[in-house]
Amino acid sequence: MTPTSLELSTLGHRIRHQRVSHGLTLDELGERVGVAGSQLSLIENGKREPKLSLLQAIAAETGVQVTDLLSTEPPNRRAALEIELERAQHGSVFRQLGIAPVKVTKSMTDETIESLLGLHRELQRREREAIATPEEARRANTELRLKMRDVDNYLGDIEKLAEKQLKSAGHVSGALTHRTVSIMAEQLGFELIYVSDLPHSARSVTDLENGRIYLPPASIPGGHGLRSMALQAMAHRLLGHQRPTDYADFLQQRLEINYFAAACLMPETASVAFLAQAKKDRNLAVEDFRDAFGTTHESAGMRLTNLATRHLDIPLHFLRVDGSGAITRVYENDGLPLPMDVTGAVDGQIACRKWSARSAFDEQNRTTEHYQYTDTPAGTFWCSTQTGTTAEGEFSITVGVPFDDAKWFRGRETQKRATSTCPDESCCRRPSTDLAERWTGKAWPSARVHMQMFSPLPRGVFPGVDDNEVYEFLDRHM
Repeated sequence: MTPTSLELSTLGHRIRHQRVSHGLTLDELGERVGVAGSQLSLIENGKREPKLSLLQAIAAETGVQVTDLLSTEPPNRRAALEIELERAQHGSVFRQLGIAPVKVTKSMTDETIESLLGLHRELQRREREAIATPEEARRANTELRLKMRDVDNYLGDIEKLAEKQLKSAGHVSGALTHRTVSIMAEQLGFELIYVSDLPHSARSVTDLENGRIYLPPASIPGGHGLRSMALQAMAHRLLGHQRPTDYADFLQQRLEINYFAAACLMPETASVAFLAQAKKDRNLAVEDFRDAFGTTHESAGMRLTNLATRHLDIPLHFLRVDGSGAITRVYENDGLPLPMDVTGAVDGQIACRKWSARSAFDEQNRTTEHYQYTDTPAGTFWCSTQTGTTAEGEFSITVGVPFDDAKWFRGRETQKRATSTCPDESCCRRPSTDLAERWTGKAWPSARVHMQMFSPLPRGVFPGVDDNEVYEFLDRHM
């Protein structure tokens, strides 16, 4: 295996350290080991790899073992500083600046090198913080969505890991309890602690040094969220996650911890058995799946996307749409014609007004699922939609399938039907000829500005998290 430049540099420093400590010049040591001083200089500067026979000769002349010369540890503090500076100046972040690297000389003080290293460290920190532009983030999100579609939104390794952890904690059946989640944490060496002063920029904080996972107060409404947050925090450890290297890595990690939490709350074996029986009875329903495992409607809908195609041979789509009609979460592998921008991104796009994801907002009864068939250019789809409200406003959760698969679902007998030709603007965005003629040039609406248009993408290795706030929080709880 060819040594890296860093390994050659460390080797060169160790040879120089031994030569200088024995009071030898380059020419003097070179003469003793049979090479020119200029050749030895190239080796000491990490520019040339020495043969083993030469290393043996140098070791013999300086009274050390060859293994001492080959150690990966710098021989002294000065060497460590020089090696770190060399590594920083060969890094991609510095090279992109187009600035010539600083040549280290004997007369250069340690303090000077440390100042240069301080600049490089700050440069690296800022590079890590500027984790992605909005366009890069959208592209990364789109690539991840397409990647998951290719595998039917199913991650077998995480499914197995979840079932293993559940079995180890003694979970057999039914809804996952807070007690079992606590046992799972204890088996990983963590204690779950509920606090009221959690940093506003973090959903949870894990203290790796003291084995604690801090969560919001246990009295907050709904138990599903707290169980899920604890499971997500544990997933980072179980999946061996490191600090995200870029926004795509951050999104991948977020997807994996969400998947693990869902696979624990709704285990694959029990969930597939439940869904297979419901399919056999032609009575599949998200609300039944939700209630059987004590989760939210959204979680049950998303979990269905993990299992339906792989285990039930049913392609499907999932949509979360806010009150303004914007798609905030999406998955499809059934060919539903989704709106998308030039990058292929769907998130943030406006759903068709004819889809049940939008029309359900007009229903008076918000406590039950609403069913609808929709004819589209890609075929007819059956959908089930449930609406809800949060502090941020109302939203809808939709799970749908192609017409031929509606036979497996409750609500297939619905008579409600709509026709959508989106993305053709004449479908629901372009006013009719009569309306246009009546009002063109006679109306001047004051637009509601969406502030997210002006919001920069959150910075940081963990986007949006305030490190200072998190560290102060941990100090308070020591």
